Amino acid sequence: MTDFGHAFAFMGDHVGLLWHKTLETLALSSAAVGLALLIGLPLGLLLGHLRRGSFVAINASNILRALPSLAVITIGIAFFGLGFVNVMFALVVLAFPVIFQNTFTAIDGVDDDVVEAARAMGMTGLEVLLRVELPLALPLIFAGIRTAVVYTIATSTLAAVAGGGGLGDIIFNQAGYRIEGVLAAAILVTALAFAAELVLAIVQRLVTPRGVRAPAEAPAIGPAPGGIAA
Repeated sequence: MTDFGHAFAFMGDHVGLLWHKTLETLALSSAAVGLALLIGLPLGLLLGHLRRGSFVAINASNILRALPSLAVITIGIAFFGLGFVNVMFALVVLAFPVIFQNTFTAIDGVDDDVVEAARAMGMTGLEVLLRVELPLALPLIFAGIRTAVVYTIATSTLAAVAGGGGLGDIIFNQAGYRIEGVLAAAILVTALAFAAELVLAIVQRLVTPRGVRAPAEAPAIGPAPGGIAA
C-alpha cells in the first residue's frame, strides 16, 4: 500500500481525532476571517467611497502582506502568550490586507460617471454606497474574501507551533502520527480550502447582481502574501 493509501487508512482508524482537529481548524480560521472582515470590510468601504487614503491604504496593506505568519506568532507570544488568541491574531494580520485592499480598490474603482449620475438622482452618500457602488464592486470584494479564506485555512496549520490546536498538531508531529497521519491531516486541510473556495464562489454568484457577474472571476489584488511562508 502506498503512503496515500496508508493516509486514507489512518483517516478511517482515527475519525474522532481528525474530526476534533478539523473543528479546531475551522474555529480558528473562522474567528480570524470574521475579525478581519469586521475590520477590513467597513474600512475599505469607507475609504473607497470617500476616494481618499489610497496611498496609505495600499502601502499599509503591502507591509502587512510581507510579514511572515510564523514571525507574527513568535512576536505575539510576548503579548498574547501561547494558544488560540496568538495564532488568531497572526491569521488576522494575514487575512486583513487582502480583504481591505480588494474592498478599497473595488469601491474606489467604480466609474465616477455612475456615481455622479446616482448623486444627480438625489441619492445620499450612504445610498450611493449601498445601492450603486457596493453591487458593482461585489465581484472584486468577494475575490478578496475567497482568497483570504483559503490563505487562512492553509496557514492555520502553524497553530501547532504556538499551542493553537487544529490539524497542524498532527502535521507537525510526524514522530507521533507517522507519515500517514501527516498526509491525512494535509489532505484534510487541502479539502477544507477547496470546499471553502467552492462554497464562497456559489455565495458570490447568488449575491452578485446578474448584470455584473461577468467579472466575477477577477483575482484578488496583489501577489500572494509573505504570511503563508513560515
